[in-house]
Amino acid sequence: MAVIHHTTLKPTKLELLTSWLPSRPWYGGGAGRPELTKAGGFRLDDPQGAVGIEFMAVTDTSGSHPAGYLVPLTYRGAPLDGAEHALVGTMEHGVLGRRWAYDGCHDPVLVAQLSALFEGRVQAQDQNTTDAPDREVTHSYTGAAPLPTDFGGTVTDDREGTELAAPQGITLRLHRVLRPVPDGRSLPPQGTTGHLAGAWRLPDGTRARGLFATLHTSHPA
Repeated sequence: MAVIHHTTLKPTKLELLTSWLPSRPWYGGGAGRPELTKAGGFRLDDPQGAVGIEFMAVTDTSGSHPAGYLVPLTYRGAPLDGAEHALVGTMEHGVLGRRWAYDGCHDPVLVAQLSALFEGRVQAQDQNTTDAPDREVTHSYTGAAPLPTDFGGTVTDDREGTELAAPQGITLRLHRVLRPVPDGRSLPPQGTTGHLAGAWRLPDGTRARGLFATLHTSHPA
C-alpha cells in the first residue's frame, strides 16, 4: 500500500511537467510555456512498495483553448537503468529525499500494474488519500489470453498519445490528449478489447469523463 506524504517537493510536479511537456509529440500548446493546473488522476500500488505510480491529469491554459493531458509518472529513489531518455526530472521530497520522476510508459513497474488494473487484479487508488479506492476509474478486458506484464519496451509517441506493443499482437494505447466522452456513448469503444476511463476537472469547475487508455488485439489472417 502506497503511503501519501503531504510534504514539500522542490521542484513541484507541475514545474517539472512545465519543462517536459513541450518536448512531447502529443503536446498541442503554443510557443510559450505551458500554464498547468492539476485536474485529477489516480494512483496504483507497487507490490514491492518501492516505486510510486501516479496517473496525473493536467490542464494547460496557455493556448487559445484549454487542453487536458494524461501523464503517467513513476517516482523512484534511484535512477532506473536504461531509462535516461524517459526521465522527466528529479525532485527533493520533504520525507523521502531525492526522487527520480519518469515517464511511466517506460517503467516496467507501471506497465505491469496497468495490465493488472485492466484485468481487475488491482484497484485504482485515490490520488491524495492513503488506502482509499478511486471509484471513478473504470476498466475492462475481454481478451481470451492474459495480458503481458511487459510490452517488450516498444513505446511509440504520436500526435494523440502513446502506444506500447506486445509480441502477442496486443497494443496498449494511452490517450494522452484528454477528450470528454459525450453522454450516452458506450464504453468500451467498439473495436477494442479493453478500456480504462476516469474523470478530471475542467477549468470551469465541472467534471468530465473520458478514456485514459484502450487495448487492441490484432488477429492473424
